[in-house]
Amino acid sequence: MSGQQTRTPVDDHVFLLGRPPIGEFLAFIRNMAVGGQNADQGLLTQEWRHANDHLAVLEKAEAGIADNPTIKPLPPAIQQLANKVLTDPMFQKAYGSVPTEIAIVELDRLIVFQKFINLEFVHTIQNTLPSPVREEDIARLALGLDSSLPQVQVMQTGPNIYSFVSASNDFRFLEGALINPSQVTGFVSTGRPFAYIVLGVGYGSNYLNALHVEDRLILNNGSHRAYALRDLGITHAPCLVQRVTRREELELVATGDVQQNPDRYLKTSRPPLLKDYFDAKLRKVVQVPRKNRLVRVQFGYEQVDVPAT
Repeated sequence: MSGQQTRTPVDDHVFLLGRPPIGEFLAFIRNMAVGGQNADQGLLTQEWRHANDHLAVLEKAEAGIADNPTIKPLPPAIQQLANKVLTDPMFQKAYGSVPTEIAIVELDRLIVFQKFINLEFVHTIQNTLPSPVREEDIARLALGLDSSLPQVQVMQTGPNIYSFVSASNDFRFLEGALINPSQVTGFVSTGRPFAYIVLGVGYGSNYLNALHVEDRLILNNGSHRAYALRDLGITHAPCLVQRVTRREELELVATGDVQQNPDRYLKTSRPPLLKDYFDAKLRKVVQVPRKNRLVRVQFGYEQVDVPAT
């Protein structure tokens, strides 16, 4: 060892200021930002108050801006790409809970619940697009077509433990399933299996997706792609629109704060919007140490003899 410390790479993140609760902002700085433990709490709360004052102005000037967003049909040029998604078994399984269509939406009027955006990831997305960006390129990005997936490192760390590491925070445990041995190919067992238990680890369906609920559109997935497109001056994009017909359906399709506090996004006259990320009075750029996503899968079994009945 040379005695030189390896410096952890950092990424710039944009955090949305001014929205209650203020504790979320302070916790983000304290727990995630470089030097956050020593940050000036008084200065941070002052920044938050200035942003909150600006939001009070916007709530009057832009009241109702999120209501009745325009949802336009797809142009014929990209309908064929949309059909690839609609006929994909993955889409049909993941989006069968409520009526779903692919349509063109206005990015600025999408309601957002994610508080921060990783700008390094945004730049990575933008670097995958050609110049100039064509309508088809936008559609392929928004619909997750032909996207390359990050590499995954795999290690068996115990007889019944497997660890997976990816640079993407979209990496996750997907699901478990009981399947028939006839569905398994390329694997030779030491016995004659009655069934296989499959544990899926990988990436999400990765569509730009919004929930249409109570005449508003809430961005449910794809925040970084939506930001990347809007940052390039693109105002509209294809999007999977899930039609939520009543509040009870939110538990089937919504995640995070939308599911727990829907009134923050559906009842306020001026909810947080994608365009707020680009408002200098509502954004704070914070450096955050880069992280990888670790998924550890551990399984166990029990084998005992029981009385026959």
